[in-house]
Amino acid sequence: MSRSAEPASGSERDGEDTGRVRVDWRAALRTPRKDVLLRFGFGAGVSLLAAAVSALFGSFIGGVFLAFPAILLASLTLVAEEEGIRRARDDARGAALGTLGLLVFAIVAAVLVRHHSAWLAFGAATAAWAWTSLTAYALAWALGLGGDEPRRRR
Repeated sequence: MSRSAEPASGSERDGEDTGRVRVDWRAALRTPRKDVLLRFGFGAGVSLLAAAVSALFGSFIGGVFLAFPAILLASLTLVAEEEGIRRARDDARGAALGTLGLLVFAIVAAVLVRHHSAWLAFGAATAAWAWTSLTAYALAWALGLGGDEPRRRR
């Protein structure tokens, strides 16, 4: 997926990105090897950290570390380098909102799966995740958080 600075359909004004996500399969082939290795390196590092924590403190605690988005750090680094700090901040905010939804999913699933069928527990957890994530996104949008925030003066 790509968020290009070039307008896709002329709907963007003055170079402002409307936030539309487009798939550009050729961009994957143009991705520098350094960037690909950085993403895999961060992903492997986070996975190794989760494995070490599991070995030291048990699988329950280690499982919490598996929920960490392994390539988020690498992706934010690359986005900041290529598209600017504001875009990286917006992506980090989106990851935080998604993480909130996943936390609610985990809590609902853990509570319900002990007393109900797995289908019911995971169905309810999925509904709770969707509601939480969409509500958090709507709240952030209503508060004006995002690409339209004023820039800080240096």
